[in-house]
Amino acid sequence: MTGAGAGASAGIATRARTLLELVRAPAALTVLGDTLAGAAASGRHAAPGRTVRLAFASTCLYWAGMALNDYADREVDAEERPHRPLPSGRISPRTALATAAALTGAGLAAAAADGRDSLAVAAPLAATVWAYDLSLKNTPYGPAAMAAARGLDVLMGAGARGARRALAPAALLAGHTYAVTAVSRKETLGAGASLPAGALAATGAVGLVAAALTPATAGPVRRATSTVLLGGYVLAAGSAQLTATVHPDATRLKRAVGAGIHAMIPLQAALTARGGSVRAALTLLAAYPLAKRLSRKVSPT
Repeated sequence: MTGAGAGASAGIATRARTLLELVRAPAALTVLGDTLAGAAASGRHAAPGRTVRLAFASTCLYWAGMALNDYADREVDAEERPHRPLPSGRISPRTALATAAALTGAGLAAAAADGRDSLAVAAPLAATVWAYDLSLKNTPYGPAAMAAARGLDVLMGAGARGARRALAPAALLAGHTYAVTAVSRKETLGAGASLPAGALAATGAVGLVAAALTPATAGPVRRATSTVLLGGYVLAAGSAQLTATVHPDATRLKRAVGAGIHAMIPLQAALTARGGSVRAALTLLAAYPLAKRLSRKVSPT
């Protein structure tokens, strides 16, 4: 390879790494289980093709939200996160916005490929993502908007017609998301102990409610799997939240946010097992150590 060719290849690789950093690519592992939990709760145990389509739709819409987040926060990040792709000058605001638009289109297309039932939920999900990043994030309604987006992502797995049966897992994942988002708003500044303490209480409440909602007709394997996974969820999120409650500085709050994001995976797995898809739940759980490992290279926050 000539020097010019090598330089071009290196430039493309650098650009790709920067885009992956922009969308916080590894964090997408924490959304793959949303549609699985929704499908299991609605009785639509997904065929492989449907699982791939909806996972792709969720991933694209999540990445779109991440790119749009950095576009909207570029002035704040110039002071608080100067290493991020936009304030460091590695990506232009126009490119970030175009990336968000392209990923949104891809996500909606993937949902449409699954049918109108999925698109009927994906469209308001996309609208919520854009409304959060461009308008609601820094208002008192920010955490609620983020929670709504997570809940809609779960409902996309059930489809519009099965949404009612998936309301419980959607509400539980939305509640966890609300608590994590509330803490994330203070992760660069620090906060009083009441904020992480509230998140810790929410984690415990989500775990208890999810356990209580496990159907009485569930067999011993299904019930045991769901219970163990819920215990893992509470431990994964709660330990960092407890530490942040004792020492609510910016470093520990950021760790609590990261732990809360990763704890989505065992919670999704528990809810998927609760819905009857034990094998899918255990497969999903394999994403947890991978997400944690990759977060050392690309921060999920």
